[in-house]
Amino acid sequence: MAKDEVRDWDKELAEVDKLLAQTPAAPAPAAGRAPSGGPPAPRGSAAPPGPAGRKLSAREWLGTWVRVVLGLLIGIGITQWPYTYGCGMKLGFYLIGVAAVITAGVWSSVSSWRRHLGWAHLISQGLVIWGLALAAREVLPRVHYAQHVATWLCP
Repeated sequence: MAKDEVRDWDKELAEVDKLLAQTPAAPAPAAGRAPSGGPPAPRGSAAPPGPAGRKLSAREWLGTWVRVVLGLLIGIGITQWPYTYGCGMKLGFYLIGVAAVITAGVWSSVSSWRRHLGWAHLISQGLVIWGLALAAREVLPRVHYAQHVATWLCP
């Protein structure tokens, strides 16, 4: 197209309207299924679509990811526990920290599930599994499940 040529937008849009009118209609929803809550989110939108096609606000999106990152920091931090935690009160405090990892994972998992954020939910589920593995590592020897037996209280 040359620099001097001017487009007739009305004519081009009329052609687009004709082509859209020729396309087949969308299939009707299956019997027994309720139609979705609204129109689908436009493509290229900044925030991912939320429940029922609703666009997530930046606050909801950011809030969920803050929960996930907070849980990750707790999950990583628990591996750097500075004290021995073989028995007694120190073991109790360590297990409270492990419970915090699991709680943070569940908290971020629920938030990400409600907002339909797949990656955040996947990371949250990994965090829950990590917390359960840490708990199992300390609890199973103390309930005589593992070959190595440990005690809850210090001698």
